[in-house]
Amino acid sequence: MRPTFYSAVSTRILTASILTTLSVAPCFAEEMVPGEAPDSSLGSSIVVTALRSPVEQDRVSATVTVLDEAAIRQQQPIALTDLLLRTPGISLTRNGGLGTATSLRIRGADSSQAVMVIDGVRISDPSATGGGYSFSNLLLDDIERVEILRGPQSILWGSDAIGGVVNVLTRRAEQPLEGSMAVEAGTHETVNARGGIGGTGSLVDWRVAGSVFTTDGISARSNGTEADGYRRTSASGTATFKLTSSLSLDLRGYWADARNEFDGTSGDSRAYGLTSEWTGYAGLNLVLLDGRLTNRLAVLQTETDRENYDPARSVRPLNFDAHGRVRRFEYQGSLHISDGVQADFGAEREEQRMTSASPSNSTAAYALVPNAADTNSVYGQLRVTPLAGLTINGGVRHDDQSRYGGSTVFSGGAVFTPNGGRTVLRASYDEGFKAPSLYQLFSIYGSAALQPEKARGWSVGAEHALGDVLHASATWFERDTDNLIDFAYCPTTGTLPATCFIPGTTTSRFGYYANVRKAHAKGLELAARAQLGVVFANGNYSWIVAEDRSPGSSDLGRQLARVPRHLANIEGGFELPQGLRASLAARYAGRTFDRASSATVLPDYWLLDLRAQWRVAEKLTFNGRVENLADKRYETAGGYGALGRTVYLGLRSRF
Repeated sequence: MRPTFYSAVSTRILTASILTTLSVAPCFAEEMVPGEAPDSSLGSSIVVTALRSPVEQDRVSATVTVLDEAAIRQQQPIALTDLLLRTPGISLTRNGGLGTATSLRIRGADSSQAVMVIDGVRISDPSATGGGYSFSNLLLDDIERVEILRGPQSILWGSDAIGGVVNVLTRRAEQPLEGSMAVEAGTHETVNARGGIGGTGSLVDWRVAGSVFTTDGISARSNGTEADGYRRTSASGTATFKLTSSLSLDLRGYWADARNEFDGTSGDSRAYGLTSEWTGYAGLNLVLLDGRLTNRLAVLQTETDRENYDPARSVRPLNFDAHGRVRRFEYQGSLHISDGVQADFGAEREEQRMTSASPSNSTAAYALVPNAADTNSVYGQLRVTPLAGLTINGGVRHDDQSRYGGSTVFSGGAVFTPNGGRTVLRASYDEGFKAPSLYQLFSIYGSAALQPEKARGWSVGAEHALGDVLHASATWFERDTDNLIDFAYCPTTGTLPATCFIPGTTTSRFGYYANVRKAHAKGLELAARAQLGVVFANGNYSWIVAEDRSPGSSDLGRQLARVPRHLANIEGGFELPQGLRASLAARYAGRTFDRASSATVLPDYWLLDLRAQWRVAEKLTFNGRVENLADKRYETAGGYGALGRTVYLGLRSRF
């Protein structure tokens, strides 16, 4: 018998909590949390840059969450994922403490179906199993703004954008010379320090930043006794050279180097992994037609090197080695035909390269075998405001991939505000796709016959504000995904089919990757925030039904593994004019199946956090927090531990 997914008692408690929250407060980060626009010339309204060109929030038909610097610092996160999972529709799986394997799911989509962007540079690892981005090594660093664009978004971002897009912007200098720093320390011998310096001028704007993080950590396995540590160092830099009044050159770079210890499936081990990531960007920007036509020509490259070592293997401790590289050439144009008509268009070429090896024993020789795939793309999107308050958009994209051929996707939507933004109604239809990863194509389990995963989704939403006192929103979404790639096992008896042999050899294998699954997701996202004097409250609740719809599957109609059906965040506190802010926050994640076709259920849990910050001077703030205040034991992945009660104290400054 299939296990009960959630009990009637826990459902009544959760429902009561959510209704109470929504009656008095909204979410810390619901659709379009107020923040400063990246370019003040665009006005005081929120501007969304995840659409690859600035668009005012009341002209965006998709569901977007925008977190400005103030919202980010109030949450005091260490990792970017700690911030993201407090927004609607996002859940997290982590195999232990900080630095271990981390999966982020947007509206129930797999972690590899989300696009990660830092300062306009799309980050991914083509040597990873799914070819997506590993969220385990991205800490807060110099991040100043985060945008989460939900739903299939392949029109502008291409492959992988089925669940959504996470767009991160780092800090930009605003003064001729300025700097910032932050340092904190806490439980498990954790130390986190970061800083940056930059400036603006008539010829160049620039900023460089760096960070260092180290922790003794916890045991990655829940039954382990040995702590698995994590250390990480990162650096970033940006520079804009103003060559003429209409021509500029952007240079950007990001680098991170990490070492994380982890355990095997049987318990404690001495194994550790080394990960190095770097990205580079160079782009020319040309403005024509009195500013109405902007052009960007850029080359981007990202590289990821991963090595796993097991000291127990005395002859060859290196037991995994992978290198992934993506090089992109981009042209993008944006034409403002009039105040109410904007067209965005572009062409791209992406070159993916992967080498990887995993020797079968400690003495076996092995070679890194290179594999490659190239993709050429064109896209266009038109946004029209035919009358005051109404904006309509539509777009199309075509990709031609060297391995599987062509793919075309469409999108369309509308947004209407009858009262200058106090009430906003949104509706959108979007398509997305995910190309097979190089690992799925070329590893010993690969198949050259794989086709891209394809998704079609739509959403409708409404939000309303009563001045600065109350803001509430609701969004309904649905998404169908076909051709999902999963691991297919070979029969253990009888004659093996041709697909059960490593391509080009007579060596059999126990399974291979194939397009064998379908899924359907639907859900409701509610959010609200309230402010009354010095007292504030916010909250969000997400109901996500993400089911396996694979024909003939034994899991037909079953909730996808590690996708909670219920998610909630609640926070309340006060903020005094003297600079003191304190709050108590709670986060809920419902029960989940641990794995596909497994009866094991991971229990639901509530976590409590206590946060405070005190601005003791104009440019100096002390902060502290207690996470998992009740020291709750819980798991997001079966058999893997999670951080218990932790305490952090620190300070930050801008000068």
